[in-house]
Amino acid sequence: MSHDIAADGARVWHYPPPLKPGDRLRVIAPSGALRELESFNQGIEVWRSWGFGVDISPGTREQWGYLAGSDANRRHQLGHALADPTYKGILCARGGYGGTRLLEGWQWPAMPPKWLIGFSDITSLLWSLGKQGIVGVHGPLLTTLAAEPEWSQQRLKNLVMGHGLPSLHGEGWSQGTAEGRLWPANLTVATHLLGTAHEPDLTGAILAFEDVTEAPYRIDRMLTHWRLAGKFSQVKGIALGRFSRCEPPDGVPSFAVAEVLRDRLGDLGIPVVANLPFGHDGDNAALPVGAMARLDGGAGRLEILPTV
Repeated sequence: MSHDIAADGARVWHYPPPLKPGDRLRVIAPSGALRELESFNQGIEVWRSWGFGVDISPGTREQWGYLAGSDANRRHQLGHALADPTYKGILCARGGYGGTRLLEGWQWPAMPPKWLIGFSDITSLLWSLGKQGIVGVHGPLLTTLAAEPEWSQQRLKNLVMGHGLPSLHGEGWSQGTAEGRLWPANLTVATHLLGTAHEPDLTGAILAFEDVTEAPYRIDRMLTHWRLAGKFSQVKGIALGRFSRCEPPDGVPSFAVAEVLRDRLGDLGIPVVANLPFGHDGDNAALPVGAMARLDGGAGRLEILPTV
């Protein structure tokens, strides 16, 4: 992959330089309090086994309520990891909640691009960074990486080392193909960026949504908000990953989550592909935020396009 992506109007997108063995990476905890210490350490060992140096930011084990320390501490971790030229990439410890709090009054420093890797709550940082024209990685966190199957771990490694990625295959819900910039996200986190200074321009985008522990009516409410805000009229396609633990409890009148997704997305007149292997509670294929992609609704395929 080259470092530059084709221009979006006045915006030129950049891939961070490909990582190589010996590069150093910085661990930060920008969101929820770290609890899963065993899986966290296992995730670090995966990165080290690939030949990278991994340093842990002071304060990653702090706790302030449900957050991994104060906003000031977590913002300092992010700022230091960005500013220190020693580090070529930033590994997020876990998701949870808290990333959006760091964006209050936040300005991304002028600096060479470097990798930011995470998903779930890290959507807030990835989308804000993407608004600056820098590609990040929606992919396994340190607390989830060791549990990923070998193909998924290799996909993440290949992505940050500048290699091409195979297509992902799911279930096509509508015919047609579309090409656009890929914006992978946790639906809940992305919804709460709408109307803020960190909402990116989604004109011509392919959205890729996943979520966890959201009841079908809450999924409905969020997608209806996107519709009422006119956001889906801007996008070219929608890719859906896993919506895990989102089914209603027994005995409660409800739609299934798949029914809600079909109802709220099926009449948009754009390609929709569901059941792609990314999200919580299962395989979580790494996806580059801001890369050009092709979505094929008939074949049920999401393809990351090579850069030129």
